[in-house]
Amino acid sequence: MSTRIKIVFLAITLGISLLSANILYAQDRRQTGGDPQNNADPVSLTNPLTNNTSGVDIPTLIGRVINGVLGVVGSLALLMFIYGGLLWMTSAGSDEKVKKGKDILVWATLGLIVIFTSYALVHFIIFQGLGAAGGENPEIDAAQKQNNYQTGN
Repeated sequence: MSTRIKIVFLAITLGISLLSANILYAQDRRQTGGDPQNNADPVSLTNPLTNNTSGVDIPTLIGRVINGVLGVVGSLALLMFIYGGLLWMTSAGSDEKVKKGKDILVWATLGLIVIFTSYALVHFIIFQGLGAAGGENPEIDAAQKQNNYQTGN
């Protein structure tokens, strides 16, 4: 790729990122009635990790953290699939590169199998073993309690 194309691509990318508007959904004093200077009627933020009754729900928190980690690892496996496929497709007949690309694809497949298996085990342990009797989902329970709290039920 020529230097001119790189410069044009960089300029377009930089221009789009600098000129794009960020939408903020903040409330002003007229909507909330609060005065931040005098701390009268302050706006409160709810903690997303609590269920408004007993604080942080540990099984839900652990499940969210593990699911986040598994999501990152799954993304890395996807990148390895792409890298292995590109290596195989750009091998230009080199048996060494073809073998290396195939090996990367095989190991990425095995990695995905491990990721899906660990997700299934974590989901079972968190929601069935540590969750409420009958296999209730703590995230759904927390959302239901939040809804009941807001409606006064």
